[in-house]
Amino acid sequence: MELLLFLFTTIFSPATFDSALRMSIPLLAACLAGLWSERSGVVDIGLEGKMLVAAFAAAAGAYVFGSAWIGLVFGILSSIAFALVHGFASISQRGNQIVSGVAINMLAAGLTAIVGNAWYGQGGRTPPLEGAQRFDGVLFGHSALTYVMLLAVPLTWFVLARTRFGLRLRAVGENPAAVDTAGISVTGLRYSAVVIGGILCGIGGTYLSVGQAAGFLPNMTAGRGFIALAALIFAKWRAWPALGACFLFGWLDAAANQLQGRSIPGIGEVPVQFIQALPYLMTVILLAGVIGKAIPPRAAGLPYVKER
Repeated sequence: MELLLFLFTTIFSPATFDSALRMSIPLLAACLAGLWSERSGVVDIGLEGKMLVAAFAAAAGAYVFGSAWIGLVFGILSSIAFALVHGFASISQRGNQIVSGVAINMLAAGLTAIVGNAWYGQGGRTPPLEGAQRFDGVLFGHSALTYVMLLAVPLTWFVLARTRFGLRLRAVGENPAAVDTAGISVTGLRYSAVVIGGILCGIGGTYLSVGQAAGFLPNMTAGRGFIALAALIFAKWRAWPALGACFLFGWLDAAANQLQGRSIPGIGEVPVQFIQALPYLMTVILLAGVIGKAIPPRAAGLPYVKER
């Protein structure tokens, strides 16, 4: 009984769910970015890197110009630039999409640390942001970016399921040859999806450094791009389940924070290392034994070669 009371007052408390929403927003941004990209047939392992470079660019832009909104523009533009690099390598040059995504992650991690240290001399950090340089809460303590991402879920569902553009994009991910035969540009649709993914990663990275935190820290994405990929598989490449999956992972992260340094009735104090690893451990467990068979778009990861 004491254990149940502890769980309801900590893990299932309103404060934990409020924190879970905050934790889930960058995951949701990256997950929807991956959904758009992979629905078009382009596997995107580089979600982590695009969010990281967006977080740095947004914090730097907000600091220099004194505006969180200008920081958002810088974050989105930098993420789109990296998305176009991935698109050029995997769509135009028909390179290996996994290798390209890994390269994006490595480039972003190194570039943000080196440039950040060169500019600010604080070990890769940007100076602290304050006032108009950050996104403040506008409703129930959550920033505007939170509601932008929540609105992106029904918008993604509607566009992919109910519009001509969305249906064509999904067709490209399943059978690009048929789309090409109909006279529709496979390359154009895939680039469109990659750019949309870049915009979403830009919002997610900006949220991390200008909304959730007060500046950029090296590697502050902390594997969120990979957890977002797991959430995408868990959601089976669908928008509404993606929201639920991201909130679940956000709740695990928030619950882990609540449990740190706490003594659990009947168990005692759990080592902090185990608590910090809990979200990643649950990610592996859920993917290994819960979701069942997840079938990606048939053309995902396959470069399209136009038949002559």
